[in-house]
Parts: sequence; structure tokens; C-alpha cells
Amino acid sequence: MCDTLIAAAEVTKNKTAIFAKNSDRPPNEAQYLAWFPAQTHSPGVKVQCTYLEIPQVRETHAVLLSKPFWMWGAEMGVNEHGLAIGNEAVFSKVPANKTPALLGMDLLRLALERAVAPAEAISIIVDLLEEYGQGGNCFQKSEFYYHNSFLIAGPDDTWVLETVDKHWAAREISPIYTISNLLSLEDRWDRSSEGLEDFILDKRFAKSEEDINLSKGFSDFIFTKFSDGRRRCERSRELLASNAGNISVQSMAAILRNHQVHPDPVTGLAGADICMHASLGPIRVSQTTGSMIVSLEEGNPLVFTTGTAAPCTGIFKPCWVDAPPREQPPFPQGHYDPKTTFWAHERLHREVLLNYTDRLASYQLDRDQLEEEFIQGALALSKASTEERRAFSEKCFRQASEAEESWLEGVRLLPEKKSFLHSAAWRGFNREAGYFL
Repeated sequence: MCDTLIAAAEVTKNKTAIFAKNSDRPPNEAQYLAWFPAQTHSPGVKVQCTYLEIPQVRETHAVLLSKPFWMWGAEMGVNEHGLAIGNEAVFSKVPANKTPALLGMDLLRLALERAVAPAEAISIIVDLLEEYGQGGNCFQKSEFYYHNSFLIAGPDDTWVLETVDKHWAAREISPIYTISNLLSLEDRWDRSSEGLEDFILDKRFAKSEEDINLSKGFSDFIFTKFSDGRRRCERSRELLASNAGNISVQSMAAILRNHQVHPDPVTGLAGADICMHASLGPIRVSQTTGSMIVSLEEGNPLVFTTGTAAPCTGIFKPCWVDAPPREQPPFPQGHYDPKTTFWAHERLHREVLLNYTDRLASYQLDRDQLEEEFIQGALALSKASTEERRAFSEKCFRQASEAEESWLEGVRLLPEKKSFLHSAAWRGFNREAGYFL
């Protein structure tokens, strides 16, 4: 489960559009930051996506992605032109294709590498969708299949694209919008696949043209309901609207950390929050494994990312598409490796879960203060050279790592308050990852 948000320039504090997303996946599906430079490719070259090989284009743009370790595609990302995309799993009465094709995450990366603006990204995604289709298992160690929706944002405009198999509809939206695990365009769209309305009527998803509604007609009841996407969408939009005119990187971070249903993640086995925490299945099987906020500054997007799971326990750090670190940390896998950014943070995250309220409180003020320094420092460098911005980003990542080590020591001094069912779930996750507290 995931949540993706956009605030247009007209409603933000700095008059710059801000994009944000939480990516929710199985707890041990480590996610990492990946920079890929702009490239020129030889004629006839192909690109191997997660399951499918397709022709490569002549030129691809530089991108910064947050991606699960095992797939070619990405959950969210931004390119050098300030195009940001996040995707969501959506569930339909039309069964998702189990035959390996392009994943929604592959389509996202392909669009970022090939498009400059949102309208162009839509054309690229739907052309690929109609030619190759979407499908295949979306999880590494268990089976999960779904269709995809996309929030596609640039500095000046944002579109929402919703797909069901090879059918699709898109609408330009403004100034505030959020998507989650549900079809949301209902009876309003600006572009669509050929024959969409006829398909809906032929399948009896609507009684007449006047009754056509994508959400009501297509949505699968069970998965849409238990993903709690509608309530999470309402919550994220409510939080954005309440801060309209003053939306900032800080307020976006607060929304990505929001716990409405489970203020303490050990409570309850149903319901989902924007900041998602896994527990005993079958409903709470996902965990926020990556978070990203993008200030869509013209020509030089500024990214704040955790690079880790559980944004409520972590810290957002700045980086830029054109200023990757000189030495990237090792890429994580699905097993515990403290040399990687993702798994190093998991020590703190999984210790905090043993007494969430008290252990988080022990370092939250320090975390917030350090994060504020990162944000203000990065915003002040918008016109700085690539090397200055790279050095600042590397410094922030080092400081965050050192701070988390210190916070971990303090957290471990506080008593544990285990919940039987929640603890049983996390013992299983830990055992699977080879992680032992």
C-alpha cells in the first residue's frame, strides 16, 4: 500500500510545487536510492526491465530513484527536468495479469528516463502499456498482482493516470491532490484509452453512459476496502487542505509520518495509516519501506528522502539528481546487512517498535532539530554549485548515520513493552531477514 501527494506552487510556502510519497511493501523488501546518469544509446540496443526486454530509446535522462532491491523499476523518483512520479497499486474487477509483462514500477522508471513533462510521461506510459501490457508478480517472496495508478508532477502541472489492464484514463489536477490504493477519477477525465466507455458498458460495469464511473465500475471490493485507501486519501487531502498556502517540505514530512488509526503501531490487526507499519497478517502485511519529498524547483529539483523504512522513526536527508554521492553505500538485499543504509536504520526502527511511544520520544526532538537544519541548509543551496550541494548532501547523510547510532544506544536503555501478536509478526520478519535483536 502507498500514498502519493502533490501541492501546486500556488498553495506552498515557497511557491514551488512539492511532491511526496510513502512506498509500502513487505518489511524485508529493502529499498535504496539509485542515481542513473543521462545516456546516449546505440541503435538497436534493448533494455531489460524486471521481466521483459524492450527496445531502448536513443537518449535517456538522468534520474534519482527509490527502488526495491530486486526489481528494475522504481516506486518513486524524479528526473533532471523536475518530473516526479509515484505509483499506486489499484484493484479492479478485471483481474490483474499474472503473466510477466511490464510492472507499474517499470513503467514509472521508463517514463522518468524518457519524458521531460507530465503530458509526455503519460503518452510514454500508455504507449508502452498498450503495446506490452502490465503484469507479473509485484512482490519478491510472495504472490501479489495489481493494476497501477500514477501521480505525475512537474513544476507547473500535475496529472493523475489510472490504469486497468490496457485501459486507462488521465486527468490534469490542481492545486492539491493525493492518490492511494483506489481508483479516484470517477466520472471525470481529460484523456482516455480508445473504447474505454464501450468496454465499461460491455462488461456491465455501468448501466448507461450517464452512469459511467471508473471508481464504482472498476473497483474490486475486497482489496480496495481492506487497503483502506479511501480513508488514507481523505486524511492526506484533509491535512494538505488545512495547511494550504503554507505547505512546506516540513509539513509534507509530517503528513508522511501521520498515524491516524494506529498512534502506536502495535495496536490492532486491521486498518492502514499513511505511515504504514506491518503487523500480523493478512491485512497489515506492508510496511513503509521508503519515503521521498521533492521540491520541484525549476531545472534543479531538490529531494529529501529517508532511504529507509518507517519515516516516523527516521530522518529526511537532502540530495539532488545532478549531485550523486561520490561513493554510494552497498545496495541492500532482503537479508540483514548493517553496511547498507536501509538495514542500518532497521536496527533503530525495530528496536523502537518494542516500546514505540517511549522509545521514539527519547530522540524525536533531536531528530526534528537535525532534520530542520538539513532542510534549511539545502534550501539555501538552490543556486550553489554541484560540488557544494554534493558535499552538503554527503555531510547530512553522515550526520544522520552518526545520530541514529547515538539514538539507538539511548533507545536500548528503555524497557520493552511487547504485544504478543505484533511481536510474533516481527519475530517472523526478523527470522526471515536473519536479523536478531
